[in-house]
Amino acid sequence: MKKLSTSVSKRSDCPIATTLDVIGDKWTLLVIRDIGLFDKHKNKDFQEASEKIPTNILADRLRRLVKLGLVEKRLYQSNPPRYEYYLTDAGMGLMPVLKSMAVWAQKYVKGMSIPALRG
Repeated sequence: MKKLSTSVSKRSDCPIATTLDVIGDKWTLLVIRDIGLFDKHKNKDFQEASEKIPTNILADRLRRLVKLGLVEKRLYQSNPPRYEYYLTDAGMGLMPVLKSMAVWAQKYVKGMSIPALRG
């Protein structure tokens, strides 16, 4: 199993704190959600999500996720260059976490519903 980049700055040796250092902001998790659960792979797909991620933040998060090894980018058009984004094994390892978060919200947050989740 390939380990993630050690370039992640860690606050402590706690695995929960370190995980939050890697994926702890809302935009990162939503990009991972869109790829892994909703089969979105292109910039325009991410921008169509109801959360309306700003384009500069999207570009930053995709770059960061690729650098960390959670996402890989694949060229699908060469002129102009355009990419699709796919989860690596490490990124796919987050799917049970995201699904558990959705189940938790359904159970404890008023007015929540879980959309059909893949896999």
